[in-house]
Amino acid sequence: MNIKIAMCQMEVIPGRPDINTEIMLAMIEEARMKNAEIIVFPEMCIPGYLLGDTWEQTSFLKDCESYGEQIIAKSNDLIIIFGNVAVDWDKIGDDGRVRKYNACFIAHDQKLLGGDNFPYPFRIKTLLPNYREFEEERHFYSLRKLAEELNQKLDELMQPVYLSYKGERLGLGCILCEDSWYENYFTKPIELINNKGGVHLFINISSSPFTLGKNNKRNRLFSRQARETGVPLVYINNVGIQNNGKTIYTFDGSSTIYNCRGNIIYHCHQPFKQSLDIVDLNLSNGGTNKNIINSVPDQDISCIYRSLDYAVKKFTKSIGINKVVIGVSGGIDSAVSAALYTKALGPENVMLVNMPSKYNSNTTKDLAKILANNLGCFYDVLPIQEVVDHTIKQIENNPAVRLADNKKINLKISPFIAENIQARDRSARLLAAVAAAFGGVFTCNANKSEMTVGYSTLYGDQAGFLAALADLWKHQVYELAHYLNQYVYGHEVIPQGIINLVPSAELSFEQSVDKGMGDPIIYPYHDYLFRSFIEPWERVTPEDILKWYSDGVLEENIGCEPGLVNKIFAGPAEFIKDLERWWSLFNGMGLAKRIQAPPVVAVSRRAYGFDYRESQNGIYFTRQYYRLKEQILRSC
Repeated sequence: MNIKIAMCQMEVIPGRPDINTEIMLAMIEEARMKNAEIIVFPEMCIPGYLLGDTWEQTSFLKDCESYGEQIIAKSNDLIIIFGNVAVDWDKIGDDGRVRKYNACFIAHDQKLLGGDNFPYPFRIKTLLPNYREFEEERHFYSLRKLAEELNQKLDELMQPVYLSYKGERLGLGCILCEDSWYENYFTKPIELINNKGGVHLFINISSSPFTLGKNNKRNRLFSRQARETGVPLVYINNVGIQNNGKTIYTFDGSSTIYNCRGNIIYHCHQPFKQSLDIVDLNLSNGGTNKNIINSVPDQDISCIYRSLDYAVKKFTKSIGINKVVIGVSGGIDSAVSAALYTKALGPENVMLVNMPSKYNSNTTKDLAKILANNLGCFYDVLPIQEVVDHTIKQIENNPAVRLADNKKINLKISPFIAENIQARDRSARLLAAVAAAFGGVFTCNANKSEMTVGYSTLYGDQAGFLAALADLWKHQVYELAHYLNQYVYGHEVIPQGIINLVPSAELSFEQSVDKGMGDPIIYPYHDYLFRSFIEPWERVTPEDILKWYSDGVLEENIGCEPGLVNKIFAGPAEFIKDLERWWSLFNGMGLAKRIQAPPVVAVSRRAYGFDYRESQNGIYFTRQYYRLKEQILRSC
């Protein structure tokens, strides 16, 4: 049996079933013109996926149903497979609201299929992810719960969809996203469906966000499933951006077909791009007649750039913004941010502002100007020293009075407070005002290392409409700078002087870049220490760090340069003091700042925002940590 499959890797606009249906109808007509026989769309392609509590709006649910009916009506001579919310208006979910399913619909001859061997004429997602950014169990009822409710074994409900096509019986195993990511689940949906027999093709419709290196894992899992079942597998993912309020996710598509031996025989050629590809698949030989191709790498700096560029373009458009203002200090983070936004929005829509105080060197001021000239952006220099001095004098020279007894106190501005006044004056006063006058917004240029320990000023340099670099460690920011120069612009737009400069906030004379005096974060080590706190699936605590340090395997386990720890720290006491300082900031002031930070563009396997759930519970060290600490210090 030979069948023509239309892989509809569409851009899904969250919360806009009207636009999504319009896109789908156009793709259906294009697929029809190209003689497609099966048209496959992604998961939740009508409503969108990350919608928050929009799922609690009854009128929205009815709207999605109505648009789904439009798609079904177009299936008179085609098989159309698509994702939508399915509503059982006669039942309730665990939250007491009307019951909703994350469903896969199979339409043919203007009818829905699958009701002959299943309680509904559609298929229901079995495994509902409830980790990272996902919280499907909050809104949807799973097939596992339905089986329990019906007092049936789950495997009895794991049924293929059978239909008559071209005079032959065609068996489709239709599953949704997580139902193929079952490595750690007891339930194995594909295996259970395949056990029923007669499956000619597995189809996985997904809404799977981009994560660095994720496609490699998917290819391993999906290839094995196709190989073990001996059935080809089609994976269709969407493109676009979606968010959960605090974290912005890009969707790269990367739709793929695996033959019955688990080999990749087709993938949509451009990630982050809507496409409709027609593939002839011979189901009789499981697609083994097709040439085997290599998977597309998705874990280098080029992938990070593509994701960030895509996020900036799509997010600014989605909120109706096309102009941005960026505070440029002459440092690496603001320079990379400037180059990124300029490429995405065009130099005419970007304004760079240098806001020096008496602590800023001529070196960084000159580098900021060179950067602006290289990028062709608007540029302004707005010194802040006069206003900062006025603020300090205003506070110190005006005592506060308790009216009940006329007691007065005089406030004193410490050097540390003066540093924060500078940062807030730049953002809360100048950048906000300039952005309003320019008709746009201003950016947050923070990186992930700074975000981890709160090395930024609340309402100062941590303010902004979007933190595009906040899921990149400092070494990745440097990698991105080189990539922008060499591959995106094709020449040096970020001056080499900025790349060579010691990272510094330049908020005091103790942070003089000309004297090589910079940030307290030692990025070649702390990038990796901080990463261990958040990114591993089983996250690391100071107890683990001390154990590895004691065993001499710390650098190996966190991934930094071998021998680096002994170069940085004079001994165990200094190492432990540093560890406790940063762990305390990570769980203390850093956390307090993070929950007020702008939305973060996610590229890693754990980004700040709603991807990494945190509560302000204070700082805690385990009992074993204190035992290890005592042992290590006693043995010095």
